[in-house]
Amino acid sequence: MNKIIFFGNGPLADYALSVLEQNFEVIFHAREKADLVKVKELKAAHPETHGILASFGVMIKSDVLDLFEPEGILNIHPSLLPAYRGPSPIEGAILNGDTEFSVSIMKLVLAMDAGPIYYQETLRDLPLEKEEIYKALAECGAKWLSLNLSNLPEPVAQDDKAATFTQKFEKSDGIFDFSKTLTEVAYRKIVAFQGFPKVKYTFFGLPCIILEAEILKPGETAVLEIPCLDGTLSVKKLQPEGRKAMDAKSFLNGHKKN
Repeated sequence: MNKIIFFGNGPLADYALSVLEQNFEVIFHAREKADLVKVKELKAAHPETHGILASFGVMIKSDVLDLFEPEGILNIHPSLLPAYRGPSPIEGAILNGDTEFSVSIMKLVLAMDAGPIYYQETLRDLPLEKEEIYKALAECGAKWLSLNLSNLPEPVAQDDKAATFTQKFEKSDGIFDFSKTLTEVAYRKIVAFQGFPKVKYTFFGLPCIILEAEILKPGETAVLEIPCLDGTLSVKKLQPEGRKAMDAKSFLNGHKKN
């Protein structure tokens, strides 16, 4: 059984690792920068070990990258590279209105997400739910690696001129004027910003995090609504400040009691 050192944090990493550990011996899971010292020690002791990464969030320098040559550390990146390089590819695709989502297996290099590509696949008909997209793409990439790690194809260089880049979000990105925002745009922000930075809206003077919503069709009404520039959102689930998450009806009932 192939041995791997895994680098990663967050949902993409968790879903990928759940597949990889069924097919490989994971001798170490690097979660932060300090773990790279251990990585170097283990790679020296076990030179046959492969490196696989998914959403590590730490720049890996040449002293570690060179240890894994010529194959390199294999990065499961959730986009059709060179599109959506950077820290938020899935969120960027959701915000951009994409209906298809992709995963790339690339060789990690010093430049961000610029390494040559071993494999790419696009998934269609996924629900517009952030966690489901993370899961589907991570599992797709991990399953391909499970089947092909011992016999990798020759990687193909990316077209840097076609690259697009994503951004790191701030808390302020979750606060915007719904009345001046298209309904579809507001809805996609709610989906993309689940977890962080979270979309916020104030009902009855109480700041709330909007956890789930849907776009109302003309003539439809809902228990809890947010007017947008060209339509209305129905809030399905929210979390008032200082309280637990709840559905819209429970929130309204609680507010009436107060």
